[in-house]
Amino acid sequence: MPNLCAATLAASTDSMPLLTTIAAGFAAAWVLGLITHRLGLSPIVGYLLAGVVIGRHTPGFKGDEGIALQLAELGVILLMFGVGLHFHVKDLLAVKRVAIPGAVGQSLVATLVTVGVFALFGWPVRSGVVLGMAMAVASTVVLLRVLMDRNMLSSSHGHVAVGWLIVEDIFTVLALVLVPLLGGGAVVDAAAAEAAAGGAAGGAAAEARSWIVTVGWAVLKLGALVAIVLLAGSKVVPWILTQVAKLRSSELFTLTVLVLSIAIAVGSAAVFGASVALGAFLAGMVVAQSHVSHQAAADALPMRDAFAVLFFVSVGMLFDPSFVLERPLMVAAGVGIVMLVKPVAALAIVALLGYPARTALTVAIGLAQIGEFSFILAQLARDHGLMPQDGVNVLVATAMVSITLNPVLFKSIERFEGLARRSPLAWRLLNARADKRIAAVNASSQPAIAEPEGPLAVIVGYGPVGRLVDAILRDAGVRTVVVEMNIDTVTTLTSSGRPAIYGDANRREVLEQAGVGRAVHLIVTLPNAAERGSLVMAARELNPSVEVTVRARYLAEREPLLKAGATTVVVEEGEAGLALARHVMEQRKIDPATAGKLLEAVRRLWQITR
Repeated sequence: MPNLCAATLAASTDSMPLLTTIAAGFAAAWVLGLITHRLGLSPIVGYLLAGVVIGRHTPGFKGDEGIALQLAELGVILLMFGVGLHFHVKDLLAVKRVAIPGAVGQSLVATLVTVGVFALFGWPVRSGVVLGMAMAVASTVVLLRVLMDRNMLSSSHGHVAVGWLIVEDIFTVLALVLVPLLGGGAVVDAAAAEAAAGGAAGGAAAEARSWIVTVGWAVLKLGALVAIVLLAGSKVVPWILTQVAKLRSSELFTLTVLVLSIAIAVGSAAVFGASVALGAFLAGMVVAQSHVSHQAAADALPMRDAFAVLFFVSVGMLFDPSFVLERPLMVAAGVGIVMLVKPVAALAIVALLGYPARTALTVAIGLAQIGEFSFILAQLARDHGLMPQDGVNVLVATAMVSITLNPVLFKSIERFEGLARRSPLAWRLLNARADKRIAAVNASSQPAIAEPEGPLAVIVGYGPVGRLVDAILRDAGVRTVVVEMNIDTVTTLTSSGRPAIYGDANRREVLEQAGVGRAVHLIVTLPNAAERGSLVMAARELNPSVEVTVRARYLAEREPLLKAGATTVVVEEGEAGLALARHVMEQRKIDPATAGKLLEAVRRLWQITR
């Protein structure tokens, strides 16, 4: 009877390889994803382990690798489509001074070290370059998760890390173009043919000519692809999405998004010889130009997540667990490059560019891991004969270790900063250029802050809310000073003649520099609740008469801020409710005086004024 059951299972597996592979992949990923999440790790680790479980290198059920890799291609298309959809040049330009040179420098260091280290294992230079490029790029999913868990996504340090990652993603797109050229099968064949006919010297010249012709042709095809997709597609695709959206059919709209992403990706590969990943990235950029792009992103997200899971599972299926025992030095080399070389390079670059230690540590630790785009690059390199099986094993093992440890290390940023503070030499090295730059910027604002004429308002935070408050107050004739943790923002303001102070407003000396001691108003526009109470108390100690107005997101934050000494707390939840109620009452033609009294009564309840 057991033999009959086994035979039946084997027969069903052979007859339905697609369904059994999908079912086994999703089931294993679900179980192991839940377990790793429960352990406080990234679910990506669970998805990779699920692939190992159903792969050919472990006993038990074995999924169909060919089908899994084809499903992974869909995952790649949707992942890169999502990157293109959310790619914003303005996010990169905001931190270009550190993100562009930083990502370039770190990627170059990681690639060169990888080439050197793996040459000791007998790898050719081209394979080392591709592995180095794969090692250099970090996981978007992991970075955003750790930043959100620490409430740092909207901080200046988080902005630098995200901008750095955007540049790395751009490098990945460029690498997707270069990998087929590095493979160079056609070039090698042509050169070999001419070498046989004309000798070594003729072969070398033929190889050079063939390489130039191949690269030139590839660049022309890439230029044509970009021109057609971005220029022509920017007119056609948004129009198609708008027309379909007018039909008010969610099914047809979702189908349209799928067709556009997959068709452009596959068409790019078939017609122009580009990778499907590059085509999907360009498709996402085109769709992002439509005014219905948010709905497109919402529709693509569930499909992207589902196929991304299968993508990680397919990568895990290629991993041979015995490789860790057979090649421990190679695995250690990969982990060392990602978790030591990359962070040290990032730390040094950020410090040399004049950014404080906290920003340097955030970037260094946050990007000390690899993920989805490393595997996309590896898959393409494997298809072109540039990535040996050992390279895939190194990447998977390194990803598992780095993704597992990264959240743990990120939680210890304060501890690492404390250790650096205990070493005067290390702290001076990390902050020497930053301290010099900050001192010069803050000193330039002191004459304007010290002017006795007119009331002074200190604005903490220069995000969208802070910029709006600052503009309105200056138009009303109130002098303002901005306190901001983004050194680039402060530098921009001071260079235009505006007084601004860089620093953490929770520190008494920063508030003193900003002129809180003689200010009439202190407006705290920071969205995070964790540190605003101590800021308010420090301001009250410096100037008991200053009127402190604090922004809060939720009603539950109001009482602690009032107890800390805030004069007025503006609650976003309450203001949104008032705006909605005001609009409805206007539509219902309710007497404006009656409506005003109701709204004012509620506002007094939510914004208690001392």
